[in-house]
Amino acid sequence: MTDQKKRFYIKSFGCQMNVYDSGRMADIMETEGYVATSDMEDADIVILNTCHIREKAAEKVYSELGRVRQIKDARREAGKDMLITVAGCVAQAEGEEIVKRAPAVDIIVGPQTYHRLPELVARAHGGQRHIVDTDFPEEDKFKHLPLGSRRSPSAFLTVQEGCDKFCTFCVVPYTRGVEFSRPVAEIVDEAERLVASGAREITLLGQNVNAYHGAAPDGATCRLAALLERLGQIEGIERLRYTTSHPADMDEDLIVAHRDHPKLMPYLHLPFQAGSDRILAAMNRKHRVADYLAIIERLRAVRPDIALSTDIIVGFPGETDKDFEATLKLVDTVKFAQAYSFKYSSRPGTPAARLEAQIPDAVKSERLQVLQAQLKRQQIAFNQSFAGRTLPVLFDRLGRNAGQIVGRSPYLQAVHVPEGPELLGTIAEVEIVTAGPNSLEGVVNH
Repeated sequence: MTDQKKRFYIKSFGCQMNVYDSGRMADIMETEGYVATSDMEDADIVILNTCHIREKAAEKVYSELGRVRQIKDARREAGKDMLITVAGCVAQAEGEEIVKRAPAVDIIVGPQTYHRLPELVARAHGGQRHIVDTDFPEEDKFKHLPLGSRRSPSAFLTVQEGCDKFCTFCVVPYTRGVEFSRPVAEIVDEAERLVASGAREITLLGQNVNAYHGAAPDGATCRLAALLERLGQIEGIERLRYTTSHPADMDEDLIVAHRDHPKLMPYLHLPFQAGSDRILAAMNRKHRVADYLAIIERLRAVRPDIALSTDIIVGFPGETDKDFEATLKLVDTVKFAQAYSFKYSSRPGTPAARLEAQIPDAVKSERLQVLQAQLKRQQIAFNQSFAGRTLPVLFDRLGRNAGQIVGRSPYLQAVHVPEGPELLGTIAEVEIVTAGPNSLEGVVNH
């Protein structure tokens, strides 16, 4: 008897929140009777969950849509249907424009309306073409999502969406909307379900996660530090993380939480974007270099072993050589364990796209190369500092090589060890033998 179940395929682009959203869309499709497939050619519905933060990210989506259209055409010739869905931030930002550039797309759904997927799929199966649903609905999408049963030792949990900061280079306020924080009880419930499904580590997600201000059960407003404390009380959670943060919302309670909560990992992603006060003002970042350095100093005072990662943009309109040198100086001062660095990418509709003194791409590329060389030296030095040390590692996946598994250190480094799958989902002490630029290798202390 042949398997008559419909199959779906999801591909995520961009940030960790998109990974979380893709997991929730998978929950929706499974509730509707679909089965996940890792083979796009075998899928009855393909969902591309997209990122719009940079021009290159958006163009990747259109390139992928060209490939999906060819598969859709081949399936049609074989007498099989395929629905193509574009979800996420490109869908929200470009809407009908996607239909013009990629007419094979059937459904366009934004990050705030993907809970309506079953209804949209039903309409598409009913013959409606080019369905666009990119509203910012009044209802809370999280209340309409199925419970789900994703199983992983490390899990993401969205607690906050949207951003009210309006950095002049960023599309997030336009694609994700204003800041919204989920109620504490709802987050605790989802965390408990994740633990029941095998999660030992939970990373709290938000476009501006440390601006979290959700409603507590007693009606009071709960900030992120208090939420972390509440989640730390859940039996089975061994590790907590949060990302992405904004310096303007790093309050003292959250800084002190890194000292007081043993389950909160000593690793923080705190973007600074530029090391020049003049450029930070043009970016509308709402902090100065001195503010950022003061936060780092305070964090290291309460948690000396904390490691830091960041985001940096080079070539913002008007950036001079002196401004760029200030960024290099800040990087040298802080010494990051990891960093994500990018050339400024003009996004339609953002204030920075209208600024004069746009930087030539060749200059941006040269500056990025210099910056990334400096960042790579710091990352290598950070990893090498662990050679010969012992770290607790949470094993969450099989390695590429047979007889190898991979986990994460408290500092988010990938750690490879020669062990079998029976250790997956456990935390073990690992002696680090060698340190590469991007990962560590070690042996488990049995």
